[in-house]
Amino acid sequence: MNIDQLEYILEVAKVKSISAASNNLHVTLPAISQSITHLETELGVKLFTRSRHGTFPTAEGTILIEKVSEIIEKVRELREEAQSFTNTISGELRIATIPGPMSLLVKTIAAFKKDFPNIRIEISETHSQEMITSIHQNKIDLGLLVLYKDLEPSVEGLKFTKVMDVSMTCCVNKNSPLALRERVKAEDLLRYPLALYNEDYIDWYIKHLNEHYGATNLLFTTNNLEAIRQALDDELAITLGLNYSFNYGNYQNYPTYKILDIDLPTAPPVPLGWMQSKSKSNSKIIKTFIHRLQMQFPMPN
Repeated sequence: MNIDQLEYILEVAKVKSISAASNNLHVTLPAISQSITHLETELGVKLFTRSRHGTFPTAEGTILIEKVSEIIEKVRELREEAQSFTNTISGELRIATIPGPMSLLVKTIAAFKKDFPNIRIEISETHSQEMITSIHQNKIDLGLLVLYKDLEPSVEGLKFTKVMDVSMTCCVNKNSPLALRERVKAEDLLRYPLALYNEDYIDWYIKHLNEHYGATNLLFTTNNLEAIRQALDDELAITLGLNYSFNYGNYQNYPTYKILDIDLPTAPPVPLGWMQSKSKSNSKIIKTFIHRLQMQFPMPN
């Protein structure tokens, strides 16, 4: 038994295909197939069932492969710890975030990269549900998201670390009649056209409004922030977003807007934080990065 064999069966278990694992690992298909056979012989247990539909772990294999995942993670931690003694940590860090905190991420990444130049960093902006799926599939290492009720069933097996509680707020043009207030209610939101960023928590919030208070007047949804700003500037619509995004994101430097709290008891604040695989919770790269990023947040708990 060797580390290569363990990494091979872990990849096969993930992609359910020996040929796909061969492509992903840049190892010949016979080498992976023979490694599985040798390991099954050594352990005396059949790890996979092969068919034309794919290669799937047996019941016994599923249990053992979970142990293999823990071993591989420990090996990776050992390598990172050894590298840290010479200050040459290397590897990759794949991060995804909801809209809003990107500017803080960029600042942290720049400083982090300066201290650890051998780490390759990839960052993307996406929806909370897509992040969770990508973490389960090991496509990203960290996801910064809001954990609202509808997401809870899909985060089993993952680790969530709350940074702060955030609330939905309303952004209006300062010429809007709503700008005379500090807070708005559900019925106020129903009276004005809405231009919204296309994000799953905002989508959930609007559905909640529709179900509990009546139909909203949705002008459009978009991933283009400039389109939303144009609607605000022309007083064609109001918009909704997390208080964090408005206070520290793309709208903070626009004096023609006013941010209003929303009085909606049926939709309380939700936690914003980091989601990651439990198997990577001891990664030195991840722990170091999170520690640095937490110091950047202006509203820590």
